[in-house]
Amino acid sequence: MNTQTLPAAGNVRFRNFLRSQMRNIAPFVTLIALVVFFAVASPSFLTVDNLGNILTTMSVTGIMAVGLTFVILCAEIDLSFAAIANATGIAVAYFTAQEAYVNVANVPLSGGMAIVLALIGCLVLGFVNAIGMTKVGIPSFIMTLAMMQIGAGICALLVRGQILYAVPPQVSYLGTESIGGVPVIVLVLALFLLVGHLVLTYTRFGRYVYMVGGNREAAEFSGVNVKLILGAVMVISAFCAGTSGMLGVAYFGSAQQDEFNGFLLDAISAVVVGGTSLFGGRGGIGNTIIGLCVLGVLNNGLDHVQIDSFLKILIRGLILLIALIINVYAQNLRAQQIQSTE
Repeated sequence: MNTQTLPAAGNVRFRNFLRSQMRNIAPFVTLIALVVFFAVASPSFLTVDNLGNILTTMSVTGIMAVGLTFVILCAEIDLSFAAIANATGIAVAYFTAQEAYVNVANVPLSGGMAIVLALIGCLVLGFVNAIGMTKVGIPSFIMTLAMMQIGAGICALLVRGQILYAVPPQVSYLGTESIGGVPVIVLVLALFLLVGHLVLTYTRFGRYVYMVGGNREAAEFSGVNVKLILGAVMVISAFCAGTSGMLGVAYFGSAQQDEFNGFLLDAISAVVVGGTSLFGGRGGIGNTIIGLCVLGVLNNGLDHVQIDSFLKILIRGLILLIALIINVYAQNLRAQQIQSTE
């Protein structure tokens, strides 16, 4: 046996491993590089208080990203979640402000009832997305683009150019208080991430999500109700968006039109930058966590080094572009490997 072939074979296997795991490795390397760079550039970056600030500021985006992860794993897209978050946040503030004037069956609206009505509203919007996709056959991009406008219209109708400040005490507690020095909103994010990971990893529904995203025709032949799965992930996305919208209103201290528009790109970036495939079937909550950390560290670190705000937007866009290139490149490598094995 030629012993020189052993290292060569090992190198080939190592290169193949790197190529196959590029989507997972690249975000982690990016995160480490950003932490090292900002730690050197700013002494105040690596502090406990700043870590808490990073976790808190990315909580609203993170809850949205959990629901969006389900959608992208199915090789679909949801452009309406930011508008649904805004509409839900405004709705809970609106119903809370109206509790002194509106009666339901002669019973004044309470904070809890305002929360229930707002959540029902966001679930209805998600259900409309699901019906449009699965029953009418509208592509998710177009359907959720229309829903984005509907959500914006609901916001405009409720606030009419004003700013609402009334928030139920339950939502205010979740969005602004702390337990043992840990913000409650961070604990809520951790709960959503944990539940999302458990569902995707250990449940039949989670396996079906990966099957639908990986090969929709094969999933149908296996007896999976593809339309039900697609509809379910749109409702999950709407629920996560609505929850984040309510907590965001409490965290920011007010509800107003277009308040969450900037979160559309942030949440999509977190999922994609983390390594979840835009083509579906690969990725998960673990990838989303890395993506959230990358964006959180980047946004916070740029503030510490006092980068121009317009340059900050450009840098975020470039990082998203690089993530998209890696995503597509990794998908092409996977397709080549599949063809070579056939």
